[in-house]
Amino acid sequence: MLDVITSILVRTIVAGTPLLLGTLGEVVTERAGILNLGVEGMMSLGAVTGFIVTFTTGNPWLGMIAAILAGALISILHAFVTISLRANQVVSGLALTMLGLGLSGLWGKPYIGRPLLIKMTPIAIPGLSEIPVIGKVLFFQDAYFYLSVILGLIVWFVLKYTKVGITVRSVGENPKAAETLGINVTLVKYSCVMIGGAFAGMAGAHLSTAYSKSWIEGMTSGRGWIVIALTIFALWEPSKAFLGAYIFGGIFVIQYVLQPLGISPNLLAMLPYLTTLAVLLFYGMSSKGKRKMSAPATLGEPYIRGSR
Repeated sequence: MLDVITSILVRTIVAGTPLLLGTLGEVVTERAGILNLGVEGMMSLGAVTGFIVTFTTGNPWLGMIAAILAGALISILHAFVTISLRANQVVSGLALTMLGLGLSGLWGKPYIGRPLLIKMTPIAIPGLSEIPVIGKVLFFQDAYFYLSVILGLIVWFVLKYTKVGITVRSVGENPKAAETLGINVTLVKYSCVMIGGAFAGMAGAHLSTAYSKSWIEGMTSGRGWIVIALTIFALWEPSKAFLGAYIFGGIFVIQYVLQPLGISPNLLAMLPYLTTLAVLLFYGMSSKGKRKMSAPATLGEPYIRGSR
């Protein structure tokens, strides 16, 4: 029984890692006032890029770096359209999703059914990995998990306690006031969008080079949309992103645990999305939730430099 629980917890951490990475990136992006609904597309492009580079070079670390760059580069399109051209952020994000999914499907087609010879394997932390249950769950994971925790703590600290974090938050809350203080609002917004894209690309690479060792079209399976919901669930706070990511990672795992019981696979596949709706409904109906659920003031609104 203990082995079963340990196995479920390990798989929960693995399933929650790409969700955590994607959510951290989206939190940074939205904190700067930019809504990016293109997470699914960026994750998919990161997944195919990471797989192709890893397959070609035999080095999953190069695959990770390539995926991060791919996510950051494609996110520039969204930044240019929404920040420089001041276009509708929802429409641009949806277009980015379709573009990312289309490119990943096109580039990945020759690699369907071709498994990686090497993937990102778990790393045992000396001493700690020997602790019963906890050791295998937390200290015998792949590099993506350790990096996601480190990056999560960095994002939390930077946004909450540093001048850079104050700058990002002020740009998202009141860009006019930030501009009067000499802050380059456009540069901050571009930087945050690219950081969000880099995180999404890294999340996608995890799916194709660590979670599995193969590429299939649509392997993100809607995780990008769950990331957007998790950003709200976390109330735009990196610290709460950890909880949300692993809860939803557990929900993904439960699907496979319950399948042998004869429950419809289609019904089980709906669990993450039903949970997302339930969480948002709870926050929406709760007076306490409504008070807490306050997005950055200018989220989704174009900013015209020098406007009054």
